[in-house]
Amino acid sequence: MKNNEVLIIGGGLAGLTAAIHLSKIGLQVTVIEKNEFPKHKVCGEYISNEVLPYFNWLDLNIADLNPTNITKLEFSTASGKTIKSVLPLGGFGISRFVLDEYLYKKALKNGCKILQNNVESIAFEVNQFIVTTANKNILKSEIVIGAFGKRSNIDQKLNRDFIQKKSYWLAVKAHYSGDFPNDSVGLHNFKGGYCGVSKVEKDTINICYLADYETFKQFKNIDEYQNSVVSKNPHLKVIFEKSSLLFEKPLTISQISFEKKQAVENHILMIGDTAGLIHPLCGNGMAMAIHSAKIVSELVEKYYTNEIKSRNELEEKYTQEWNLNFKKRLKMGRLLSNLLQKQKLSAVLMRILIIFPFLLSKIIKNTHGTPITLNS
Repeated sequence: MKNNEVLIIGGGLAGLTAAIHLSKIGLQVTVIEKNEFPKHKVCGEYISNEVLPYFNWLDLNIADLNPTNITKLEFSTASGKTIKSVLPLGGFGISRFVLDEYLYKKALKNGCKILQNNVESIAFEVNQFIVTTANKNILKSEIVIGAFGKRSNIDQKLNRDFIQKKSYWLAVKAHYSGDFPNDSVGLHNFKGGYCGVSKVEKDTINICYLADYETFKQFKNIDEYQNSVVSKNPHLKVIFEKSSLLFEKPLTISQISFEKKQAVENHILMIGDTAGLIHPLCGNGMAMAIHSAKIVSELVEKYYTNEIKSRNELEEKYTQEWNLNFKKRLKMGRLLSNLLQKQKLSAVLMRILIIFPFLLSKIIKNTHGTPITLNS
């Protein structure tokens, strides 16, 4: 018999959004999150406006958080050649520090249980999960949703394919004070990486970049790397020179993998970065995480109302929906990344975009979705 409970492992953007959705429709939700709220995270902190109809349905009023309204994109190659475009849907800038705490409080208000702990093990027996935490708390649920981020010790415990392959990407993020347009997001290429720049709330600049670890490790520290490599792009050089670091030191994450992941593994329904990570170049990872939470929540509801008859059918439908909505976008992200890592091809691509600027809008549309509405 279906027990009307859902266990979510991970209380980040995707996990909390799913918790809010599932609790709104009357399911009992428990979230296990290892970190305290609020907490800064390595993230580009730009969200496409495609999420707004869905947020409205969830009774989330993002305007209360005073995000920036972003309507323009500026893209440059490592040499500094620039092309600009209007973002078809536009988006907004909001820090994870503020957004995750807002979602956390909403989940609690909706009646979700949120446990701060690490997951020690996940077993699946006789159509039920048994999840054990580090403090030996044992939780049982028919449905487990995996929302534990880009890379986790849980991935290792589950022996997922991508975790077996060494990844050479490192991400660095920090907040700065300085002069940068409120309405723009900059995506700037440099040798071995990409950097996103945009404003979040309180007139703060978020600078987040992805770097090739082989190049990065040749330098003593982040400052030396930024001065010697990242700032070779003249746009980034100006931004760093005119900005002041607000963090004690930048945040970093290593071993970031863009390998293909399975949307369902060990019967766990994976959402957000746990199911697949899009290159920062595409600037749409946060919206995808939110959308994946919606997809899984709607299917779990159908499972508990017996519209979906079996676990096998639930897993098949979720995999189909994930692929339908995200497979092409992830593929486009990998393609663009491979192009821009090759300097000659990158230069050719830029010349083509300068001659045919409408192509940039097509690329943006292929890495962004349409407004997320219910049952779509």
